Amino acid sequence: MNDDLKRRAAAMALTEVRPGMRLGLGTGSTARHFVDLLGAKVARGFDCICVPTSEVTARQAESPGIPLSNLETLDRLDITVDGADEIDPALNLIKGAGALLLRKDRRCRFRCHDRDCRWLQAGRHARQVPAAHRGQPLWPGRHPRAIAEVNAAHGAQGGLKLRQTKDGESYVTDGGHLILDAFFGRISQPEALSRDLLDIAGVVQHGLFLQMCKKAYVAMPDGVRTIRV
Repeated sequence: MNDDLKRRAAAMALTEVRPGMRLGLGTGSTARHFVDLLGAKVARGFDCICVPTSEVTARQAESPGIPLSNLETLDRLDITVDGADEIDPALNLIKGAGALLLRKDRRCRFRCHDRDCRWLQAGRHARQVPAAHRGQPLWPGRHPRAIAEVNAAHGAQGGLKLRQTKDGESYVTDGGHLILDAFFGRISQPEALSRDLLDIAGVVQHGLFLQMCKKAYVAMPDGVRTIRV
């Protein structure tokens, strides 16, 4: 995807930031641009305090001197800015293709984004619905079977795959969890799918971010479009 479009979306999201705000900083290729742009403002004296959603983002934010905190210290965030893998007209999202879905703040208000679609369709852009699991062992075991049963009940068009590193090892998240990728196809009832996945003992979180986003900036070749709910 065009990196310039991602930066344009991130720049529009930056216009929502006011001095003194408590910000959640997302993770991924689009959010990285937002952190870069915010870091340039901070270097010029802009006042804010931020909570990163991953260790990768924390390291990036520390370089230009962005002040960091955590949700144990701050009782609330004003906004969280992040990218999304997919977004529908109701601002439901798929996130987590980068495996950093668990620490995403659930009170997010803005998403900077470079594409949208009529419905959530995991796999449409080579993305998946990830489910993070707690502890070992995971594969084989009952968790994949239980998730497969839920997916089948919701019309999944593909199977499950344990996410691995380039070296063929199981991918472990910042929180010490494993990731199962579900190649789903069109998701017609995301709310019901969310509930059914979270009802499975051992599932920590999934990549469906529903009714959390209030505004999205979608960068297109002819300009940046704003979607609100």
